Amino acid sequence: MKLLVAEIIYPILDNQWVSPVQVVPKKFGMTIVKNRKDETVTTRIQISWWVCIDYRKLNQATRKDHFPLPFIDQVLEKLAEKSHYCFLDGYMQIHIAPVD
Repeated sequence: MKLLVAEIIYPILDNQWVSPVQVVPKKFGMTIVKNRKDETVTTRIQISWWVCIDYRKLNQATRKDHFPLPFIDQVLEKLAEKSHYCFLDGYMQIHIAPVD
């Protein structure tokens, strides 16, 4: 709330790209038990939270990747049959325009 009051952040309510966000406590974060006097007390303070974001609208607007990366187990299975390996590093060979 401090950031909202300081106008560092602000709510966006009607944008088509907004994904609903919920922050919920993790189940194991706090335990309530009864003590010897039959009073309820917490045994652990809540310090862990889940940030849940609904990306369904964003996923509908995103183009599908026609060339997805293979799963690592598929790559390792194919490499297991080979006797020679070659690793190339082309990072410094990719030219980027100065304006980019």
